[in-house]
Amino acid sequence: MKRLAGVLVALIVAAGCGLGGGGSAREPVTAAPVEVAPSDEVTEEPVPEETTTPPPSPSKAEPKPKKAKPTKTEDPNNFEMPACATREGKAVSKVKAESALTAAAGKTYWPGSAPELKLPKRLVLATAWHESGWTSNYVNCDGGRGLMQVMPDTEAFINQRFEKAYDSHDYRENAVLGANYLAWLTRAFGHSYFHDNYDLSAGKCRTHSSMCLLNMVISAYNAGRGAVDDMYGDRKLPNPAYVDSVRSLMKSCYCDRY
Repeated sequence: MKRLAGVLVALIVAAGCGLGGGGSAREPVTAAPVEVAPSDEVTEEPVPEETTTPPPSPSKAEPKPKKAKPTKTEDPNNFEMPACATREGKAVSKVKAESALTAAAGKTYWPGSAPELKLPKRLVLATAWHESGWTSNYVNCDGGRGLMQVMPDTEAFINQRFEKAYDSHDYRENAVLGANYLAWLTRAFGHSYFHDNYDLSAGKCRTHSSMCLLNMVISAYNAGRGAVDDMYGDRKLPNPAYVDSVRSLMKSCYCDRY
């Protein structure tokens, strides 16, 4: 019996080691899942940083916005009449004005002595725009009239010299009068200074102020042949600003919209 009691006591003591709470203190050791904490680092991976780098490249691929067309008031080539100018009658459309000027530029004014003399279309169009803005009923303060701002004495001279009866009040004949005067100036300067060479190419001019045939003709249309002749010895144009304006309009003109 003593042996049996001893065995029972031993069993109870052994069982007490497992049930007394000492075992509950060791169980956290098996709670290794707490070590899963390193998995929290996954949420700290720089994934958002990867999504912030691509945006710059798409912005480069975006199409550039189209430039807005300048309005008439913004265009430096837009023509404005002086306050003292007047209008007579109704003006023709810009389309009709261009047609008349183009036809005038295409005429041969010296079929006998200089049939090779041709006026560049751009010269006539640009000169007319600078003079009148292609306003056919425009009468300037100095007496200039119409598309080419033909002066009364110029009209009389051309009609007498070429035995014509052009009327500057008619927009088509006004265009012819102005173009004919340009052709006469080309013939005069080409014969006197360029050995009968009547090439009005812009490529013959080093600058807008050099004494090339084109610049001299443009200058004389505004200042007169005599003024250009008088300054030829000094190799200077009497009105370089006027020449520069017309030459610039020959390259780019508000009139190209019509």
